[in-house]
Amino acid sequence: MVDVGYPGHWEADVVLRDGTTAHVRPIRPDDDERLRRFHDAQSAQSTYFRFFAAMPHLSDRDVARFTVVDHVARVALVVTLADVIVGVGRYERLDPAAEATAEIAFNISDAHQGRGIGSVLLEHLAAAARENRIGRFEAVVLPDNSRMLSVFREAGYDVTHSLDDGIVTVAFDLDPTVRSVAVMEAREHRAEARSMKALLYPQSVAVIGASRRAGAMGRRILDALLGGGYTGLVHVVHRDADAIAGQPVLRRIGDAPAPVDLAVIAVPAADAVDVVAHCAAAGVRGAVVVSGGFAEAGPDGSALQSDLVRVARANGMRIVGPNSFGLVNTDPTVLLNVSIAPVIPQHGRLALFSQSGALGVAILASIDRRGLGISSFVSAGNRADVSGNDCLQFWADDPRTSVVGMYLESVGNPRKFSRVARALARRKPVVVVKSGVSEFGVPPGHAVRSSHAPPGAFDAMLRQAGVIRTENLHQLFDVAQILLAQPRPRGQRIAVVGNSAALAALAADACVSWRLDVVASPESVPLDAGLGAVADLIRRADANPDVDAIVVCLVPPLDTDEIGGMAQAMPAQSTKTTIACVVGARALGGPDGAPAVPAYPLPEDAVRALAAVVRYTQWLRRESGPLVERTWAPDGQDGASRVGPGVSGVAAHHARNLIDEVLTDEPRGRELTRDEATRLLQCYGLRLWPQRIASDPSEAVVAADELGWPVVVKAAGLRHRSDTGGVRLAVSNATELRADVAELQATLGDAARQVIIQAMAPTGVACRITTAEDPLFGPLVSFAIAGETADLLGDVAYRIPPLRTTDVADLVRGVRAAPLLFGHGGRATVDVTALETALSRASLLAEDLPQVSSLVLQPVLAHAAGCEVLDATVRVAPAPSRTDSQRRALPPAVAAD
Repeated sequence: MVDVGYPGHWEADVVLRDGTTAHVRPIRPDDDERLRRFHDAQSAQSTYFRFFAAMPHLSDRDVARFTVVDHVARVALVVTLADVIVGVGRYERLDPAAEATAEIAFNISDAHQGRGIGSVLLEHLAAAARENRIGRFEAVVLPDNSRMLSVFREAGYDVTHSLDDGIVTVAFDLDPTVRSVAVMEAREHRAEARSMKALLYPQSVAVIGASRRAGAMGRRILDALLGGGYTGLVHVVHRDADAIAGQPVLRRIGDAPAPVDLAVIAVPAADAVDVVAHCAAAGVRGAVVVSGGFAEAGPDGSALQSDLVRVARANGMRIVGPNSFGLVNTDPTVLLNVSIAPVIPQHGRLALFSQSGALGVAILASIDRRGLGISSFVSAGNRADVSGNDCLQFWADDPRTSVVGMYLESVGNPRKFSRVARALARRKPVVVVKSGVSEFGVPPGHAVRSSHAPPGAFDAMLRQAGVIRTENLHQLFDVAQILLAQPRPRGQRIAVVGNSAALAALAADACVSWRLDVVASPESVPLDAGLGAVADLIRRADANPDVDAIVVCLVPPLDTDEIGGMAQAMPAQSTKTTIACVVGARALGGPDGAPAVPAYPLPEDAVRALAAVVRYTQWLRRESGPLVERTWAPDGQDGASRVGPGVSGVAAHHARNLIDEVLTDEPRGRELTRDEATRLLQCYGLRLWPQRIASDPSEAVVAADELGWPVVVKAAGLRHRSDTGGVRLAVSNATELRADVAELQATLGDAARQVIIQAMAPTGVACRITTAEDPLFGPLVSFAIAGETADLLGDVAYRIPPLRTTDVADLVRGVRAAPLLFGHGGRATVDVTALETALSRASLLAEDLPQVSSLVLQPVLAHAAGCEVLDATVRVAPAPSRTDSQRRALPPAVAAD
C-alpha cells in the first residue's frame, strides 16, 4: 500500500480512566521537540523497558525515524494533554511486502501511568491496523514490565505468550472478540461515569460572569447555589467587582487558593473560549457553559463552539453546554444547584436529562407539582461535549437513581445510545421523550449527522434497547410515577375496580385498546359506599392469582381528605401494581419523593402509563440472548458466525479483499455484478440461488438444462414484480419454456428483452432482508414479508447491529404479516431457524463491512425445509466513519455529514 498522507480521521478525544480527557492523534514531523521532551522526562527504567537499553536522549536520526512514518506499514499515535505528549504507541509491519503482522510498542509518561493511556493507544492502534489490513500484533516485552504486560493481558483479545532468552513475546489477532468489545465498553463506562461524577459532586464551584445586577443569568445561578445549601466552597470571579451577593470576588480563576472542580461560565460567547483556557490552566476539572450564541446562532457560533470544546478536551476538561440550563444534584452531601430554575423538586429517585434549557424549567416545575423528587438533573444545551450517553453511564451506577427520564431533541450517536441504554435498562428503567419527529427536524446548534433511515428506525432502536418511549413530557411523568412507586407487574392481566361503573368501563376499554387483558368484568360499588367498600374490592383483586395489576377508579362523593387517606392505605390493601384514576387529581402524595399510589385524572392516562410499564417488564423478564458472534480461524482471516450449533462459514477477510478490488477500480462505488454479489454473500455463508440470463427461447432452454428442471422464468426488467405478468412458474419442459419466453417478450417488450432463468424453488413465503449503512445510525438491518404489506403499509421491522439472538427473533416476529411464517391460513410453517440464520449472517456482514452501503436480499424464500436467497442487489461505496466504532472516542463538537 502507498502512503495515504496524514490520516486526520484517526484523531480523537478520549476520556481517561480518571474521568479527565486527552487527545489522540497520529504523530507528525513537527512533534520532534515534543518527543524529545517526552523522552528526556522519562525515568531510566521506563526508557530501558521501551528500548532494552540505556538511552537518556534521542539522536536526531532516532527522532526523524520516530516522527516520520507512512501511516500504513509504520504507524505511530501520540496522546497529548495541553499539547504535551504523555504517551506514544506505534506499530511496524514485520514484512511490508507480504505479512499481515506488525510489531507494537508503547511508552507512557511516568507522570501519567495508571490513567489508562496504554489501553487507549492499543484500541486506536488496533483500529488503524485493521484499516490497513493488518490482522495480528506482536510485542516484545521484558518480563519485569508488568504494566505493559497487563495492558495486553487485560485487553480481551486471545493472547499467546512465549518466553525466549529472557524476553516475553506477546501475540494476538486483532479481530474483535466478544470479550475485547466488552472490556472496551466497560472501560468506557467507568471513565465516562467518573467524568460525570466530577461534574455532579464538585467540592468547589466557581461562578464566572456573575453580575452585580439581580436577575442576570450568572447572578441567578450564584443565588441558587448559595441559597440551595451547597456544601462545598464557592468562588465568584469578576473582572472589577469587589463583592457580589455578599461573596468576595476573585479577579481571575487562577487566583483561587486551590484547584476548582467546577466552573459555571456565564460570559458572552466571544469571551467563553478564553475563559475555558484560563480554567484549564488553573486545573479546573469541568465547566457548565450557560451562555448562548454558539452553534445555535450560525456558522460563526459553530466555530466558537468547536474551539470551546477543543480547548477544554485538550486540557482534560468536560463541558456541559453551551447554552445549558445547568445542573442540579439533590444529594444532601452536596446540594448542588447551578441552574436558573425557580423551583427545585425535593430529593428523590428520578434522574432527568434535558437538551432544552427553556423546557428544563417547566420539567422541574411539573415534577414538583406531582410530588415527585429527583436525584439529579442535567441540561445539556447544545451537548457539544457532555451528552445523554455520558449521563446514562453515571446514572447506571448511581445508588440514588432508580428511574431515568430523558427529553431528547436529537441523538448524535444512536449506536452508542442503544448500547448504553440497553445495559442500563436491564437495571433501571429509561423513559424517553424524543421531539424532532416532524418535518421541523433537529434544533439549531445540535451536532447531528444527516440520516436516511426511515422514521420507524428510531422507535425500533428504543424497543431493542428496552427504552420506554412516550409522546410527551406529560406521559413521561405518568409512567415515572408507576416505576417509582409500584412493584413491576408480573403480567398483563388487569383488574378494574372502583366506585363508578362508568369510569371503570372506560378504564376497561382503555385496557383492551392497549392490548391488556381485563380479568372478568370491572367491579364497582355505589358512590356512597365509602372507603371500606372500595378497599374490599382491592383486597379481593390482590388475592386473585389471575390478576397482575389493579386499576382503581374513584369519583366523588369521596372528599379530598378521604381520597388522600385511601392513597396511603392502598399499599396495605395490595401487593400488586396498583394505580388510581381519580377524577380531577394528578398525584396522591407519599413519602420520599414518590406518590404512594400513582393517580391520574383520566382512565386513558392511567392505562396508557400502565401498559408502557407492562411492556417494559415483559422485555425485562425476557432473556436477552447472546450476541450473534463470530469465531476467527487461527490465521486471523476466516471465521464463523455462531447463532446456534453448526452455523459456520464466514470469511470476512476475503469479503474485504473483494470490496477493495471493486473500490480500487471504482473509487466512488457501484452496484456489484451478480458474480461479485454471489462471491460476497458466500463469504458470509449466504448462497445466492443460481440464475442465467437469456435473450431468446433457445438460450433459455440451454440455461434450464444447466440449472435443472422445472424452472422459473422472469422478465429481467420486472424481476421483483410478481403482479405484472412478468413471471412464469414451474416450467417443466423445453416446449413450454420456449412458448413462455416468446409470450413474455411479445407482451412486455423491453422489460422482457432479457429473461432470468432459475431452478424452481420450493413453495414458501417470500421475504425481504435488507441492510443499509446510514450516516447517523451506522448499519441498519430490516426484515419484511415481501409484497404489498411491506410496500404499501410499511410493515417492516428494524434493528441496529450488533444483534443478539433475541433481536433476530424479534425481527422475524416484529412484522404484522409474521403469522404467514407460522402456518396462518393453512400454510405450512416455514423453517424459522434457517430464516433467522440468514438474518444473522446479513447482520454480521453489515457490521463488518461499512463499505456495503446497501444490501437487498429479495426474495428470500422461506419454506418448511430451509430458506433460499433467490436474488440480491449489493452496492458498495467508500466506508463512512461510524459514530460508535471499536475504539473509545468522544464525538466531535460539531458533526459533519
